[in-house]
Amino acid sequence: MIRSVDRRGFLKTLVGGTAAASLGGLAASARARAAEPNAAIEIQKLGEGLWIYTGDGGNVLVARAGDGLALVDGGLPERSHELLDRIRHETGAERIHTLFNTHWHPCQTGSNGPIGDQGATIIAHENTRLWLCYANPVPEETRTYGPLPPKARPNKTFFYKTEQVSVGNEPVEYGYLLQAHTDGDIYVHFKKANVIAAGGVVSGAGWPIIDFHTGGWIVGMTQGLESLINVADDATRIVPAHGPVLTKADLIAQHTMYSTISARLERSIRKGLGPDEVVALDPTAEFNAQWGDPKAFVRMAFQSLWGHFAPDAS
Repeated sequence: MIRSVDRRGFLKTLVGGTAAASLGGLAASARARAAEPNAAIEIQKLGEGLWIYTGDGGNVLVARAGDGLALVDGGLPERSHELLDRIRHETGAERIHTLFNTHWHPCQTGSNGPIGDQGATIIAHENTRLWLCYANPVPEETRTYGPLPPKARPNKTFFYKTEQVSVGNEPVEYGYLLQAHTDGDIYVHFKKANVIAAGGVVSGAGWPIIDFHTGGWIVGMTQGLESLINVADDATRIVPAHGPVLTKADLIAQHTMYSTISARLERSIRKGLGPDEVVALDPTAEFNAQWGDPKAFVRMAFQSLWGHFAPDAS
């Protein structure tokens, strides 16, 4: 649901003393490498008039429609002009008429300024627009991000229902994934191409971020994956916020994994355990070989339950 002022204030207070400790251990990942200042921007073609650009902090999905373009996410603000110049040069299109933000993070909204200044439609969930009106701590970093100027904020928002637009001859469906990675996550489904941009609810680059500061929690991650599984079929290509293109089978495997971990964390919180004790239990043991060092993720995932199971936790 849309956060109330009190709920938003609670989340801001909760993160104050824990953000750096919770989010600082995820640097050695493909996500971090993609955000390096000199990382090469690379392009992968997904189909006629559909590409992924990587290397600017996250995956940017680009769709051509006539003489214009639609983007899903926009990379980091520090490299936005470089990215947009590459896109315009390689696609031959000057105009970006539509930008989707799958959530509020800088890797998704870093091109909102230059694209918004050109009068493009910026589509996002209403919670994403609201977070971009504030200065918020950036996961994995010590800085804050925002508030963005009015022209850089989403100007077409929605709440709970699924909506549709057309990108050229391509019907595009977008929908809310509820509280998951943040409380403003959406997916964008290019239906003819059968490609879903899934944002931060899906990870292709190691353990994901669960941004409990802005409403994310691990149970919501499993629910978001359920929604995506229901939209996808066996031929669907899923573009996560970071990392390589995935399949429906990958979504199912991640859903099973997060459900298993979530159940263990819920048992731990009911026993009154603290974050250090839960990390020591290694509730991700059978997944660590594939996903890497879990300590930061486990701490984040456990703390993401506090507002739901232990609202007085501090």
